[in-house]
Amino acid sequence: MGAGQSRSSNQLVVPQANQALDQLKFEVAQELGIQIPQDGYYGFMATRDTGAIGGHITRRLVQIAEQTLAGQSGR
Repeated sequence: MGAGQSRSSNQLVVPQANQALDQLKFEVAQELGIQIPQDGYYGFMATRDTGAIGGHITRRLVQIAEQTLAGQSGR
């Protein structure tokens, strides 16, 4: 596997969302003061750090979904 490639078999339902998710990952990491490896290899990062990034991304996605749903139900 080359740099930036994932071993995960998960596939995005909307492939175009990949860039937005990457941007979100970098924003969350910056907010948490965690440096993301430039070569895309996460093997040397602490599990605690990668888990914190993933957890914050999930919270933010849930928040966005809740706001979207609240906006739709208000019509």
